[in-house]
Amino acid sequence: MNKDSAHDPGSNRAVAARLRTALESEGFPPDEAWDAATPVTFCSDWQGRLSEPGRETEVKLLWTPACLLVRFRARYRGIYVYPGGKSRRDRLWLRDVAEVFVRPGSDDPRHYREFEVSPNGDWLDLEISPGRTAPLMCDLKCRATLDQGAGRWVADLAIPMTCLTREFDPREVWRVNFFRVEGAEPDRFYSAWRPTRSPQPNFHVPEAFGEMIFSPE
Repeated sequence: MNKDSAHDPGSNRAVAARLRTALESEGFPPDEAWDAATPVTFCSDWQGRLSEPGRETEVKLLWTPACLLVRFRARYRGIYVYPGGKSRRDRLWLRDVAEVFVRPGSDDPRHYREFEVSPNGDWLDLEISPGRTAPLMCDLKCRATLDQGAGRWVADLAIPMTCLTREFDPREVWRVNFFRVEGAEPDRFYSAWRPTRSPQPNFHVPEAFGEMIFSPE
C-alpha cells in the first residue's frame, strides 16, 4: 500500500503501525514512536460537506499484541469541557470530545466499541450492540495535553486488545471510524473521518465505517 494513501481524504483505510519500542512507565509509547504511524486527517462535518480547517483532527494508530494505541491531535477554536478531568465520565459526548469506534473484522457489523476522550483527559468506553449500550469498563489508559498557544490539544488512548476481541489476529481487517465534537449548541460542530451522511448528527452508522489494517512494519 502507498504510505501516503491514508492522507487522501477519499481513502477509507487507516493503518495501525507495529510498535517496535517498549511502552513508557505510564503505558504509552514514547513520542518518537508515533513517527512510524501514517496519519489520517479530517475537518469536514458528519455529512462530508462543511469543512472547518481550524478544527482539523489528525489520528495516528499503533499496535502491539496487547493493545491498540490511538493519538488524536485536534485543532480547536474553543474548549468546552466538564469541570475537573482525568476520570471516566458518562455522557461525555455532551462536551468536546474526540472519538474512535472500533469493530473487529469477525464481529457482527452492529456490534462495536466506542471510546471518547476530552481535552482535559476525561474518557468514556462503551460497548454498542443492537438495542443496547453498556459501559465497557475496560482497563483503558488515557492522557491529554492542551497547548493554548498553538490552539491544539493532544490525547492518547491505550486500549487493551482484550477489550476489543477475544482472540487478536493482526491479519484481520477491522472496521473503524473517527469523530470530533466541539462547542456548545446551537453552534456545535460535528466532524467525521468517514461521513455518516445522516440527516441529523449521528455517528452510530456502522455501514459508514472505514477499514483498519495492522501493518507488520
